[in-house]
Amino acid sequence: MNEKLGSRIRALRSARNFTQEQLADQIGISRQKYARIESGVSSITFDILSKIAEVLGVTVGDITRVLDETPAVSYRAGGENESSKKIFDMLDLFYANKHMYDKLQHRNMI
Repeated sequence: MNEKLGSRIRALRSARNFTQEQLADQIGISRQKYARIESGVSSITFDILSKIAEVLGVTVGDITRVLDETPAVSYRAGGENESSKKIFDMLDLFYANKHMYDKLQHRNMI
């Protein structure tokens, strides 16, 4: 999952002629951390994903749609270990989104 998101972000960044350093500066993280996100080594939080989307002029959905493009057959072709990893990746994304949602709701109440 991280690799797909990273690849999509890289493609969007390149299309807008940003360097990794320029984008990292605009979202407030180091270039090294940003490079790890693009390579799929590091997970991405909803907060950082939102900032990237804003800088690139796209929606979060425009970035994450690559996750929906996986053919259903690939789930049957992989082993049990791969299937479990995908489930845990989806759970991680869910909890990151839930944390961001709760954070935004708390701000709106103040």
